[in-house]
Amino acid sequence: MKALRIYAGPKARQHIEQNGLQPQDIGVVPGAAGGPKGLILGALDRFIFGEWLAASSHEVHLVGASIGAWRMATACLNDPVAAFERLEHDYIHQHYELQPGQKRPTAEFVSAQFGQSLQSFYGGRVQEVLSHPRYRLHIVTSRGRHMLSHEHKLGTPLGYLGAFLSNSLHRKAMGAWLERVVFSSQNAALPFATSDYRTRQVHLDEANFNPALQASCSIPFVLKSVHKIPGAPPGAYWDGGITDYHLHLNYASNSIAAGAVPVSATGTNALKNPGLVLYPHFQKAVVPGWLDKGLKWRHKPTHFLDNMLLLAPDPDWIKTLPNGKLPDRTDFTRYGPDLQGRVKAWSAATAASQQLADEWQAWLDRPDVGCVGQL
Repeated sequence: MKALRIYAGPKARQHIEQNGLQPQDIGVVPGAAGGPKGLILGALDRFIFGEWLAASSHEVHLVGASIGAWRMATACLNDPVAAFERLEHDYIHQHYELQPGQKRPTAEFVSAQFGQSLQSFYGGRVQEVLSHPRYRLHIVTSRGRHMLSHEHKLGTPLGYLGAFLSNSLHRKAMGAWLERVVFSSQNAALPFATSDYRTRQVHLDEANFNPALQASCSIPFVLKSVHKIPGAPPGAYWDGGITDYHLHLNYASNSIAAGAVPVSATGTNALKNPGLVLYPHFQKAVVPGWLDKGLKWRHKPTHFLDNMLLLAPDPDWIKTLPNGKLPDRTDFTRYGPDLQGRVKAWSAATAASQQLADEWQAWLDRPDVGCVGQL
C-alpha cells in the first residue's frame, strides 16, 4: 500500500510540469500545530533537512506553530538528523506523573516540565538556531488581548468563549481577542502577507527564544500562558495553533509583512518571488485556526496556497497504524499510566513513517505530475 499522497496548488503544479522540482525551488517550509500527529513527519523531516534541502545553498524560511515550531527550530540545529531523532525520542517518552487523586496533571506542572525539556534540548545551542546560514526561523504565537491579556480562572474561559463566537462569525473578528505574534530570526521579513489577520513581528534572539517557543506550544488550560517575553509586547502568549492551526497563510502573495506592526496588502515582497512552499503535513486540509476545526467550510484551499506542494499520509495507510490512526493527544487518556503501551504504539507509527520518506525520495528521482493531486 502506498503511504504518501502529494498535492499541489495550481502555481506549484505548473512549475513542476515545466521544471520538475529542485531544492532551490523551495522558499518556505511550514510546520503545523497538532501535537503528537507531528510525529508521523519525523522521517520526512530527517530526509528533507538532512539530505535534500541540505544540497542547496539558498535562503529558506521555516514557519512553525506549536510542535511545528519545535520541528522547524530543530531543523536549524547542526546535524539535524540526530536532532530530529532526539526530538522524536523525547516527545514519545514524555510522561507526567499524576499525584494521588488527580485525573490530569496541573497546567503549572506541565508548563514547568515542558520548560525544563526545552532547556535540556536547546541548552547551549540556541545560537545554532539563530545564526543558521540559510534558514530563517519564524515562531508563531497567539497573544491575548483585553480579557485574554492575562490568565484568570473565570476571565480566561469567558475570553475564549468570546473568541470562539467572534471567530464563528468571521475569522478576522477573532483579532479583537487574540493576535498573531511571530518571532523571527535574523530580522527576516515574513514570507507571507498579513492582511488576513491582526499580526505583529518580533525579533527572535537568545533572550526570548525559549519563552517564545514554549509559548507557541502552550495549549490553553493544558499549559500556562507565557508572560514577559523579552522584546515582545506585554500580555499572555499561548499556542500559535490558536490563531494559525495549520498555517493557512498568504504565501502566494507579493505582499509581505515586515517590522513590528501589521502591514497592508499593498506592502512589497522584498523576496520578489516567494518560491514554492513545501509542506510536510499530516492531512490534506490546511485548517486556518484551532477554533476552525469544526467549521468545515474553512477547511477548503484558497489562493493563499497556490504555490504550495503538500505531502500527507494516505488516509487508508493511516488505518494500518496502531489504533488505526495517527498518534494524538487522546492517547494520553487512552493509555493513562501505561507509559510503555503508549511508547510502543507511537514508536511503531514513527517507524512505519519511514515509508513516507522513501516514497517522497523516489518521486523526487522521477517527478510525475500524474501522481500529484489538486490541493
